[in-house]
Amino acid sequence: MKTLYMVRHAKSSWKHDVIDHQRPLKSRGRNDAKLVSKHLENLIQTPQQIVSSDATRAFTTAQFFKEAFAIADKDFIVTNDLYDFSGRDVLKVIKSLDPNLDCIMIVGHNHAFTSIVNMLGNEYIENVPTCGFVELEFNEYEWNTIATGRTVKMVFPRHLKDKD
Repeated sequence: MKTLYMVRHAKSSWKHDVIDHQRPLKSRGRNDAKLVSKHLENLIQTPQQIVSSDATRAFTTAQFFKEAFAIADKDFIVTNDLYDFSGRDVLKVIKSLDPNLDCIMIVGHNHAFTSIVNMLGNEYIENVPTCGFVELEFNEYEWNTIATGRTVKMVFPRHLKDKD
């Protein structure tokens, strides 16, 4: 069985004069990333690997999850292939994951992530919000054979803030 955790990057800032790839998180984004990662650290199985887009906002978001789950540097992969908004490259990354690993987290961008969770999961999600987490399970032994799986869990920052 394969478990895929998908995390959309947290809220980024538009006030800096940088290219899209270099946009940082705003303070709300950092707070949400800390909130969601801390909430999940004892709630879900620790991912064996985190694969993140190399865009600043995704990489920074992924760092919060890396710390929460105590992921070793060797198991923290950064790639430009997840800096994709259509989903085609994201799907290629998923299909090429190491078949020896059963639980992986990827951190990236919309519209790709919303499209993929709807394509691969069995529950429709209108929009994966910033710092939204979705867990998908597949009854497969190889990542390259996954198709429709099961949407197991969704955690969005607003779910955690409503409890206050």
